[in-house]
Amino acid sequence: MNHKAYLALALPLIFSTITTPLLGAVDTAVAGQLPDPSYIAAVAVGTIIFNTMYWLFGFLRVSTSGFAAQAHGAGDTEGGILAIARPFFIAVLVGIGLIALQWPIIGLCLPLLTPDPHVQSLAKDYLQIRFWGAPFALLNYVILGWLMGMSMIKVSLFLQVLMNCMNIVLDLLFVFGFSWGVSGVAAATLLSEITAFVIGLAIVWNASPFKRKLPTFHKVIVPSSFKKMMKVNRDLFIRTVCLLTVFNLFTAKGASFGTETLAANAILIQIHYIMAYFFDGFANASSILTGKAIGSKDKSLYQQTLKLSWQWAIYSSMIIATTYYLLSDYILRLFTSIPEIIEMAHNYEIWIIVFPIVISLGIVLFGVYTGATEAAPIRDSMLLALFIYLIAYFRVVPIAGNHGLWLSFILFSAGRSVFLVLFVPRLSRKLFPRTL
Repeated sequence: MNHKAYLALALPLIFSTITTPLLGAVDTAVAGQLPDPSYIAAVAVGTIIFNTMYWLFGFLRVSTSGFAAQAHGAGDTEGGILAIARPFFIAVLVGIGLIALQWPIIGLCLPLLTPDPHVQSLAKDYLQIRFWGAPFALLNYVILGWLMGMSMIKVSLFLQVLMNCMNIVLDLLFVFGFSWGVSGVAAATLLSEITAFVIGLAIVWNASPFKRKLPTFHKVIVPSSFKKMMKVNRDLFIRTVCLLTVFNLFTAKGASFGTETLAANAILIQIHYIMAYFFDGFANASSILTGKAIGSKDKSLYQQTLKLSWQWAIYSSMIIATTYYLLSDYILRLFTSIPEIIEMAHNYEIWIIVFPIVISLGIVLFGVYTGATEAAPIRDSMLLALFIYLIAYFRVVPIAGNHGLWLSFILFSAGRSVFLVLFVPRLSRKLFPRTL
């Protein structure tokens, strides 16, 4: 494994994963072209609520990819089938549960984010439509995770690009063509998620080793394997709860600074998502290679993967930070045409420049741990980083306002990287105890 081979795997994954935040980014950008800042604020509130729900179950993609990669590396056909069947079963149950609980969730979450009454009304319209896409969004996580774990990178790229291109076209049609406003933004995302699921399911069915025969329910829920999957998912769930605690506190506090600050933060957070998912492409490459190394018991491949992960995390962070520094004005204008929001976003953009530098190792090494299906260090590093964030949040924000809020977030991001780096030697000894 060398730089060329690593990039040959990572670059398609970067293009694939970076389309994920584009759903929220496109929604934010389209709403930002409407004359009232309340529209972009409403989409921001709605997006953070769905990020909260979906990120809670983000382990469906991450763990599916890790288990599928290990089965693929070991040449285990049945294991590859079960790697998608088990999380698929969970995604269906959770998705139906979210639809059933949509009114209590809306009633609980909207007041917590404290938008003004007009923003709250628009956000409710957005949420009522998006909730019907919950099962499809979660099942798309499973499908994409499995495709990536099985090294079907081009197919996963096609599926995500298709979903986002459709979302863009429908956003423009529903908002500017039909004048549906925030409801049009939500409807575009819903239809895109459903379409991606239908096509993705057909791809899995035709390209996988199912041979038109589904695994028995007994095999899907066999105690030992199911318990291992749920243990990994539990730790990833805790990791996600930490993330959501950070983002929800961030959004709620930003909302308390006023609608314009909420809108500016919403744009910068969408830019942050795009940066983070860029690194996630490298993380997915490292996850696939680590899973293969463990499945095939290839110590050399693991060591090379770890080395390349470190190097490309650092290289890419410098490229991303420099690019944003040079093009920030052009990038912000893609999201909104409102001068006041652009000016306010410029006031806080230094934190977006710093972000890729402090987070890169944390996200890329996350891929190594998930490929190894070793989620406990991920959980522990996130809990420690959250502790740092909370200290800064309660001590610095009252003094420095929105700048203090962003500083707290940067400290949290740096903590994610530092603690995962510190856990790497222990991971290596556990995976290859006789040789490392």
